[in-house]
Amino acid sequence: MEIKVFILLSLSLGLILGIVESFEYDEEELKSEEGVQGLYERWRNHHNVEEVSQDEKCHRFNVFKSNVEHVHKTNKMNKPYKLKLNKFATLTNHEFSNTYASSKIKHFQKLQGIEKSNSSSFMYENVSNLPPAIDWRTRNAVTPAKDQLRCGACWAFSTVVAVEGINAIRTGELVSLSEQQLIDCETETNNGCSGGIMEPAFVFLATHGGLATEENYPYTGRRGLCDPSKIVKKTIKINGFEDVPELNEEAIMKAVANQPVSAAIEANGHDFQFYSSGVFNGKCGVDVNHGVAIVGYGVTPEGIKYWIVKNSWGPEWGEDGFVRVLRGGTNVMGMCGINVLTCYPVKTSTSNIPSNHEL
Repeated sequence: MEIKVFILLSLSLGLILGIVESFEYDEEELKSEEGVQGLYERWRNHHNVEEVSQDEKCHRFNVFKSNVEHVHKTNKMNKPYKLKLNKFATLTNHEFSNTYASSKIKHFQKLQGIEKSNSSSFMYENVSNLPPAIDWRTRNAVTPAKDQLRCGACWAFSTVVAVEGINAIRTGELVSLSEQQLIDCETETNNGCSGGIMEPAFVFLATHGGLATEENYPYTGRRGLCDPSKIVKKTIKINGFEDVPELNEEAIMKAVANQPVSAAIEANGHDFQFYSSGVFNGKCGVDVNHGVAIVGYGVTPEGIKYWIVKNSWGPEWGEDGFVRVLRGGTNVMGMCGINVLTCYPVKTSTSNIPSNHEL
């Protein structure tokens, strides 16, 4: 019980306070037990963490020390990415995985079947002359990184990124939209903070009046009762969704060149837990367990191809909440399975109107 209470404190306090400043350390601090202990105290102060007991503090220090060693050792290697001591530094990889990479995407696919769009069409099939790079953040189609907290609703965040993107492209207005509405209201297929998948969320939005703004239906980090009164004001409409042809990187590029795309990855790797910057090509499988969104692609000056991926672990993680994931390679499923499940909303209208649709 104490461990659960501590995890709640250490994962929530700093997140709610919105800490985004980078936490750095000096190599000299790692040369003695006292130095690492001092580093731990600095990390605790940085994240406003309070332990519940001396024994638990000792346990968490042991985890912290192990993670420090991993981060430092990895950063000494010649990898195209770097790690840092972030807000997850006192979590074992098992604890981290259970809390932040357990959306059970494949579980929900097997329970419900992969809900494909009604049409097998792919609107970008004949797109040619793709730009060598695109970043929808620079085109006012991506909101800043959000934080799902301890709620396993990455599927909702992935869905919302894609809807925010196509709405901005069609209307010229970037509006932060409501993950909470999906968590509370889309319950036929998905399971709120206990996981879900993106395709049924798009179907729900197309058939139930659209998506409320975040201002009108703000995030709480837990599942609540669906509140239609928060959805009757400005609501963002979509017509439906399309799947990107399966395991087809070129098709994903065609889609991303035209709008942000929902995707899934395997995100429970130790290096992914502490990712800081660069192009991630670390150890991971293809058993996708975390919903994200692809908001661009590019190539480094060294010639490394990558996807620009928006995550939902807050702006302190990664590159202001984003990660560049290796693009290309020999695995048809893509780095961390990023080619396995990709889809996007369809929106034909250039305007949005108030909704009075009952949920």
